[in-house]
Amino acid sequence: MAKQLHVQVVAVEEKIWSGEAEMLVARTTEGELGVLPGHTPLLGQLKEPSQVRVKLAGGEQLTYDVAGGFLSVREDGVTVLAESATAALPDAR
Repeated sequence: MAKQLHVQVVAVEEKIWSGEAEMLVARTTEGELGVLPGHTPLLGQLKEPSQVRVKLAGGEQLTYDVAGGFLSVREDGVTVLAESATAALPDAR
């Protein structure tokens, strides 16, 4: 099994999702950022509004609409701390 990344998606008042993932993709004020296991630690401000995508093993993807907040990448994982975060609706195409 490939190395996993511990991810937490947290809004101001509640934990939205926590678990293991292969990759996290978020849009910061500096541009879109993909985070894989072993990524260099960093702190980024989330672009407002935007989406955070969590790619799970097996190809499943969780997508959250976020407003404001920060992305913190550490040696032990990544935390998205948003002012608000809700599961995005599936694309209706």
